[in-house]
This record gives sequence, C-alpha cells and structure tokens, in this order.
Amino acid sequence: MRLQRSSNNQIITLDPNSSLGHGGEARVFTVPQNEALVAKVYHKPREIQASKLTAMLANPPDNPMAGQGHISIAWPEELLRSTDGSNRVVGFLMPRVKGMHSLLDFYNPKTRRQKCPFFNYLYLHRTARNIAAAMGALHARGYCVGDVNESNILVSDTALVTLVDTDSFQVRDLQTAAIYRCGVGKPEFTPPELQGKNFGQIDRAPEHDLFGLAVLIFQLLMEGTHPFSGIYQGSGDPPPYAARIAAGHFTYGSKPVPYKPTPIAPNWEILHPSLRQLFVKCFDAGHSQPNLRPNAQTWQAALKEAENALTTCSANNQHRYSDHLQSCPWCERAVKLGGRDPFPSLEAVRQKKHLQPLPPKRTPPVYRQYRALDRSAAYYSSATLSKHAPLFLTLPRSRRLSRRKFNLMMMGTFSLGAVSLILLMQVLSDVQLPFDSRFSVTSIPEPPSDGKVAAKSGNNFVAYYKQGDAYYKVGDYEGAIDNYDRAIKLNPKDAQVYLNRGNALYEVAQHSGDPDRTYRRAIEDFNRTLGLKPNQAEAYLSRGMVRYEIAQYSKNPEKEYQQAIQDFDRSLRLNPRAAKALVKRGIVHYKLAQYKGDLSTGYKAAIGDFNRALSIDSQEAEAYLKRGIVRYELAQYSGQSDREAVEDLQTAAKLFLKQGNIEEYQLALGNICVALDKNCDSFLRNPEKFILSTPQSLPGEGKPK
Repeated sequence: MRLQRSSNNQIITLDPNSSLGHGGEARVFTVPQNEALVAKVYHKPREIQASKLTAMLANPPDNPMAGQGHISIAWPEELLRSTDGSNRVVGFLMPRVKGMHSLLDFYNPKTRRQKCPFFNYLYLHRTARNIAAAMGALHARGYCVGDVNESNILVSDTALVTLVDTDSFQVRDLQTAAIYRCGVGKPEFTPPELQGKNFGQIDRAPEHDLFGLAVLIFQLLMEGTHPFSGIYQGSGDPPPYAARIAAGHFTYGSKPVPYKPTPIAPNWEILHPSLRQLFVKCFDAGHSQPNLRPNAQTWQAALKEAENALTTCSANNQHRYSDHLQSCPWCERAVKLGGRDPFPSLEAVRQKKHLQPLPPKRTPPVYRQYRALDRSAAYYSSATLSKHAPLFLTLPRSRRLSRRKFNLMMMGTFSLGAVSLILLMQVLSDVQLPFDSRFSVTSIPEPPSDGKVAAKSGNNFVAYYKQGDAYYKVGDYEGAIDNYDRAIKLNPKDAQVYLNRGNALYEVAQHSGDPDRTYRRAIEDFNRTLGLKPNQAEAYLSRGMVRYEIAQYSKNPEKEYQQAIQDFDRSLRLNPRAAKALVKRGIVHYKLAQYKGDLSTGYKAAIGDFNRALSIDSQEAEAYLKRGIVRYELAQYSGQSDREAVEDLQTAAKLFLKQGNIEEYQLALGNICVALDKNCDSFLRNPEKFILSTPQSLPGEGKPK
C-alpha cells in the first residue's frame, strides 16, 4: 500500500502484513521508514474525516508534560493521502510507543495483582491526577473526549497516562466554527442529562466529560467499583446503569437511594475527605446542575492533597492509606478477600502468593463456548441496555413472590474495547513516578503479524488460522473473524475453523446493535462444522447457547428453547461428562418452565441437570448457584423451608471466593442477602463470616445434594 505524506510528499509503503490492529473504521500499520510512528488508515475514507483531522492539526492541545519529553495525548501528527491522483486524505500518522496497558489492568484488582503487583494506592492516585491533567489540556483548547471510558486510556507501570483514539473526540474547527461530534458513548460513563440521547445530534460540553472523569477516578480508587453499583433494594429486576445514573442514584451520596453498597466493595471512608466531597458534588449536586461538577484542575488539586496524606502501613509497606484513618484498610480487606491482598508485599510476590488462589484449570480459553462476564466495548444503544448484564436467572412474575423476588446484584462493567488496536497506539504522558525494579509486568498478548506466523508455519491456511486464534485470545473478535475468513477461503473443508469463527461471532453478537443477524451467522458456522464433523460435541454446545440467546427476544421463544435443549442433548450424548453442558441445559429447562407455566416438571428437570453436573464436578460453582435459586423459588411456592437453597448459595459463594471469581461471588452474596430477607443488613456487615461458618462440608468432602 503506497501513501503520500502531506508535509513533504514523501511516499511511504505500508506492508499489509505489518498491521498492528484494527477497529471498525480503520487499521493501524507500522511505518517502515520511521519506527517511532504508526499509520492509521481508514477502511472507507470520507471527506468529513479529512476536515476533522485538518482542524485537529491546526489546533493541537498543550501537552502537560512536554518539558519532560512525554506525550499525554496521542494526537495526529500528519495527514496521509492516496497516490491514485485523487489526493484524498485516507489516514494519518501518530506516535508509537510501546509498554503501556489498558487502564482496566490497574483498577481491576485481579489483573493489577497479576500484571503489576507493586502498583500501589499511591500510584493509583497519581494515575488519576495524570488523567485529569490530560483531560484539562483538551478542555482548555475547546475539545471534548465525548466517549469517556477506560478503553481510551493507557497507563504505564510508572503511572504515566495517554489518551488514545483521539480522532473520535469532539472537535470544533476554529476557522469555520463547524463541530465534528463524537457519535458514541457508553452508558456507565454518560451523564444523566445525556442518557438515552442520540449522540450524533448533540454537541458535547466539558461538564459532560467531567461526569465520566469522576467515574474513572472513583473506579481507580475504589478497586473498580462503579459509583452507581450496589445491591438493589426495590422490587423487580435491578435497573441498568443508564437508569440509575438518570435517576441520580449515587450509592454513596447524601440522598436516600434504593441500593446498598456491594459487600465486596471497599469502604467509602477509605477515600480522603476532599475526594469524597468532590464525588458528592459531582454525582449529587451535579445531577441537576451539571455546571457544579468539579473541573479537571479541581480534581488535580484534591488528588494531590490526598496523595500527600497517604501513610505507609507498618505491616506491609505496599499498603498506603489516608492518614485520616485509624488503621490500615488494606490489611482488613486482604482478610475479607480470603487472603488475596490488593497490594501484596514483596515477600508475598516472591513466593507467588499474590497469584493464589487461582481458578481451576479449564479447557483452554481460545474457543469460548460459554458466555462469560465479558467486558468488551458496548456502545450506547437500546440493544446494549437490554443486554447490559450477563446471563442471570430471574424469578417469574407472580403475586406470591412479589415481596421476596431475587434482586440480583448489578456488577460494575469493565469495557476492554479494541484491545489489539489500543495496545499499539501508545505514547507517554504526565507526571511520572519512579520505576520500581521489583515490578512484575506482563503485557496482554499482542497478536502476531501474519508474516511472522506464516514464516513459522510455512502454510498460509495455518498462518491465518493461528492469527485468528491470537486475536481471539486478546478479545479482538473482529480481528479473529477477519483471519478465519481468510483461512476458510484457503481451506473451506476444515471443521475447526468454522467452529472458532462461530464462537467469535457469538462474542461479537453479545454487544451488537443487531445481534440477531450475527447470531444467525454463528449458527450457520456451527452447522457447517457439523456437516464436516458430525460428532463435534462443542459445536452442538455452542449452537445451543446461541439458540438460548435468540430465545430471549424471539417471537416464538418456546421453539428456540426446545432447539437449545436438543443441541445440549446431542452434545451430552457425545460427551456425557460435560458438566458445563448440564448446567446450561438446566438453565434452559428453568427458563422454559417459566415461559410455559409448567413449574413442577421444568424445575424438576433443571434440578436434575444441576445434580448430575455436581456429581461429575463437585467444584462447579454455577450449578450450586442456579440450583439454589430454583430451590428458593420452589420453597416460596410451597411454603416450605428454604434452608437447602441458602446452603446452595453459601456453597456457591465459597467456591467462587476460592476460585478468585469475585464477580460471581458478589452475585451469590446478593442472592443470599435477599434470601435472608430481614437479616440482610447484618449479613452484609460480615458476609464472609456467615458463608465460611456454615456447618456443611465443603464441596468435594461429601456427596452433593
């Protein structure tokens, strides 16, 4: 691919095999003539993109750390034009610096502990300060990020930050006064006044960004907890984040709201008083008066004050906490989390205790057949809101259960975004903390280039096949599909590549504005797999999961449920000891029973599947969780004791805690809380004491019920 630089008309040649990643609009390439740059080339260049980039180049924002040689914002540096005589703008050049990670890797305790265990609370404060500094520089020049979220921010292991994907920001042309809007946004970072709006028709303002900035800072300092997350105390299903934010239901604010903080979240009091005051001002007062939200400079000052107030724990010098507290909250939290220290000591890391306990090993994750708590980017739309939460069982609407329905816990969502693209748009920025040589940093795997794979394999089909697997592993499902497409063109008779592409399509559909079309494509791939390899149990299992998803919105859900059950039946005939398939079939039996109103037969079938799954794998926590939900429901209908249901939920919570699956652990705690009804408040004060003090034996020590 030959392109021309606009500054000096130099011709640069981009190797198609040197692609570093791609998104929906563009692909990023290395620049052979200059390793410090990357080229972003649009799939379908448009005149509006050229005009927007021209306005950005004419008015670059200040770099808060220019004096130290760091770049806070990955701003376009030069236009790239076509060489076909049209002279049209097809992309741009921008800086390339390696060695940074998604912000999610640092505010998610699990990934931080694994990838950078010495990134302590001081570093989290400094990261928040640097994000505020970069956003303040943008606002000073009249720009708005628009789509504020963790996927557009990269962080180094020394707390430097970089804002990326800058060509999606809202841009005002100083010459023409034209405004190039940001047409996307994620609901959990969107301010209340913009919830449900069409972003393509709205001019963003700094106060809109400031809401998202406050959410990011809250998550950084509260171990990934979203400020509007919590256990729903009202009737019916928990509202999505969009509804919570629109209603101003800040869980930790001064106003009464129908939520309790999640048991696993840190205590609100760990935050410095100045920060707590700003969060209340942003989310409470700023709900109806957006102009009252603290600006970036105010956050910088408060974060600096909070950082200066940090003291070091005498028991673990990696524990830093605000000096307004009487004792170290991280020591207490480590005990609460079953020994998983959020900020492990040097000795613990040397002994690799910070990685324990690990989830039990499962089938390699390259081909995800089961729906997980996936946090891929999901832009705001009605379809997104309807599928905002992962698959959970819910109780049927009935008068008898109206007062004691399960209020399932809403989890904080973490969107990873286009990982493979973001990892390669990396530049440095802002105030740097000293690098600690004890840091243990492991980057997210970077998909190898087609050329590298081909050189190793000597076979183009194998090259694209392996490249697809590599993209799948890092969560770039579009990239995986693109490579599987190429592999299929070279060898349309390989069953496994159809199965893999179908699984990638399934993942894409989870966050698609048109999921039905993508689900149908996935089913076509599973059908092709079975046509080539009729005894492929995984294909039946995957197809059953897709059919279950289709049933959620189908006009004829009973048909889809029945077809899903048939697929699970076939999968189990081929692999009778597939515990996960039994759990999934049990869930479908449960949902079908609700739809048909045949609770006795359907619930019995569901419990039978959960029992069989546990007889195969006594560590299958999901089976305990779902069986507990069904047993609780049956107890409410019959008026009998729900003791067995509570024990199942307790066992599920124990196993999730043991496996390090904090998201599902919180879900189990939420269900226990509702099952305990009036005793919920006392339970939430020390949930671990309750679930760990039960007299029943741990799974594996006795026969499952």
